[in-house]
Amino acid sequence: MFRHILLPTDGSPLSEAAMRKGIQFAKTINARVTGFCVIPKLRYFSYDSDIGPEFKKQAAAAIQAEVNKNLFAIEKAAKEADVPCQTAQEISDQPYEAIIEAAQRRECDLIIMASHGRRGVQGLLLGSETQKVLTHSKIPVLVYR
Repeated sequence: MFRHILLPTDGSPLSEAAMRKGIQFAKTINARVTGFCVIPKLRYFSYDSDIGPEFKKQAAAAIQAEVNKNLFAIEKAAKEADVPCQTAQEISDQPYEAIIEAAQRRECDLIIMASHGRRGVQGLLLGSETQKVLTHSKIPVLVYR
């Protein structure tokens, strides 16, 4: 049935819970997983002065450290469960598009991701990457809440 599962993560506690459940599911069906993080493109806007290159370098390093931490958590959980795992990351302003494209490129047949449960005006204004993946993906999506 499912042989390769994409596990996108943003590092949140709910995303980590979905990742752990995804790895458990993968183990039960003898599937492999790919942990995936989307890095936002960094854009800087300033009225008074130019933002220096040192600040930009530090910001990029901090984001990369967080991504590495999140991907390492997936690798570690998969190794503990004896589930084959790879990780990937991509820079994109549209996380949902990057998630769908990553799943297609890596020939995943299932995406498991968390839903933060935003509803009403908050959900409308903030949007939901999970909802966008559900709307646009041709690959099945399992949502963990």
